[in-house]
Amino acid sequence: MSITVNGIEITDRAIEAELPHHQRAQNPLKQSVNELVLRTVLVQEADRLGIVGEDDDARIETLFTQEVRVPEANEEACRNFYRNRPEMFTSGEIVEARHILFQVTPTVSLEFLRTTAESILAELQEHPERFAELAKMYSNCPSSNLGGNLGQLTRGQTVPEFESFVFRLTEGEMGSRLLETRFGLHIVQVMRRVEGKLAPYEAVREEIAENLTLAAWQRGVHQYMQILVGRAKIEGITLEGAESPLVQ
Repeated sequence: MSITVNGIEITDRAIEAELPHHQRAQNPLKQSVNELVLRTVLVQEADRLGIVGEDDDARIETLFTQEVRVPEANEEACRNFYRNRPEMFTSGEIVEARHILFQVTPTVSLEFLRTTAESILAELQEHPERFAELAKMYSNCPSSNLGGNLGQLTRGQTVPEFESFVFRLTEGEMGSRLLETRFGLHIVQVMRRVEGKLAPYEAVREEIAENLTLAAWQRGVHQYMQILVGRAKIEGITLEGAESPLVQ
């Protein structure tokens, strides 16, 4: 069955031409088809509203500008964002940390790994002085040769889930639970901290307002596109949200 949008066919030739733009996608063919369907929906809406322009890209941009309206971030929203995300505006923050990594492998079940890691964590809670010793024995990280020492870390150096966990610990504190990341299970301890300097609100207010307004704009565009997809008669493919467009 061919793919059509309000009776207009998405041809194989068009899909082949779109494919090179999505080679890094998890499913390049699916992504190409989705992009073509959405683009067709938008161009058809521009036609309906009589929007003209140099090319379809310009017409779609005008369509969004005309139809998607979002308020600019107000002072209260900016101050709340600043207050709730101080780490985003803090520079010079450093932690010196060590960990024991229990890496997930095809030959070891996650259940066994978790049981082992929890028993080691319990031992360290009773005898924290054994951390380096047990890291050398059990950690599946090259840092095991250094007693699990990862050296000095700044924000952005590790995966987000590790960063969020380690930067919440105080100096000398060991996590009271296992940390699970894409690499496996970790026991983490912060040996030393250097507190960063928080930029004053006035220095970052404009940046916050721009980011909040952009985020609101992106949500507005997404919702608008879902509404258009929900109204369109699309055959040969089902787009997520097409039957029940999300309007918040």
